[in-house]
Amino acid sequence: MVQAGKGKLQTGEERRQALVRAAFGCIAEKGFEGLRLRDVAAEVGIDHSTLHHYFASKQDLVAGVVEYATRQFWPTRPTEGGAIDGLQYHLAALGRMIREQPALFTVMGELDLRARRDPAIRSIIDRHEEGWRIVLGEVLRRGAEEGAVTRNLEVATGVELIIAAVKGVRQLPDRAEDVLAQLHVLLTGKRPADT
Repeated sequence: MVQAGKGKLQTGEERRQALVRAAFGCIAEKGFEGLRLRDVAAEVGIDHSTLHHYFASKQDLVAGVVEYATRQFWPTRPTEGGAIDGLQYHLAALGRMIREQPALFTVMGELDLRARRDPAIRSIIDRHEEGWRIVLGEVLRRGAEEGAVTRNLEVATGVELIIAAVKGVRQLPDRAEDVLAQLHVLLTGKRPADT
């Protein structure tokens, strides 16, 4: 255990998570290019060299940020029940998150932009997005079996359409819920019920 401010003891994992949250905040505020390990360490109250006891490299810290950020999406996973209900829940929850947690989507946008130039970060993001693709694919496949999605929808393309819409609408947080509700209409032919 290590000593934290104001007499609280902090475990190694708690310090590690504090560093991840500090890096997340730095990216949200200054962009990926503004991420400095010295600033992250200072935010947590440790020396820059001590940070390397928790993360061997900046890439490892970024991997921690991606995991932290993507974990916040887990509650939006489609619920049990029919495919339409699951899809509606997922899209509505994402729309609310975009409006209520703009820093999360700023960070994800920064990471997506960096990933276009950095294969290591692309690999980290791809690993986390693969789970999203699997869940969405299952929902759309079930929807096709139930006759609940647009008849000629190709599942893999539908999955990418949802991901592209979510990533695009994060730039318009005040419109996110309406846009994702309209996406639901396009995918199912039905207006989502009020949530």
